[in-house]
Amino acid sequence: MADAVTFEHFDQAWTEKVLGKRGRKGIDAYLGIVATEFTAGRLVAGFDVTDEIVTMIGNIHGGCISALVDHVLGVVMYPVMPPRSWAATTEFKINLLAPVTSGRVEATAQIVSMSKRLAVIRIDVENLVPVEGGGEPRRRLVAVAQGTSTIVAPRES
Repeated sequence: MADAVTFEHFDQAWTEKVLGKRGRKGIDAYLGIVATEFTAGRLVAGFDVTDEIVTMIGNIHGGCISALVDHVLGVVMYPVMPPRSWAATTEFKINLLAPVTSGRVEATAQIVSMSKRLAVIRIDVENLVPVEGGGEPRRRLVAVAQGTSTIVAPRES
């Protein structure tokens, strides 16, 4: 196993602005993406599967999962980048492994490498489905992804 990534910056206040809150506009708001865990270089966020996003064949479109992946790929970067920088998704590869019909879709993004200009992030996406009688939901891996984010430095004024 590789050594853990260390970060020069970590803005805890930034994570607190995001945790538990749903966006007001954009694809993250439409899907209802909410961050539930956020530490330096690691983010867990997801959305509940609603009738509105289930297709006529009974599954959610892979684009919903891809949008979640793209979202966490960028958001995981903000607390560990220099202040006023921004993250631009450069590319990502996703493997959709299983259909999602109900429950919750949850992505865990982990920064695996980061330089001053680029970061590589790995994302696992799980489907959490409640079990009869309560208890912990059943977790199933439904997608894996890896992407690159470009770190854009703030413009000098």
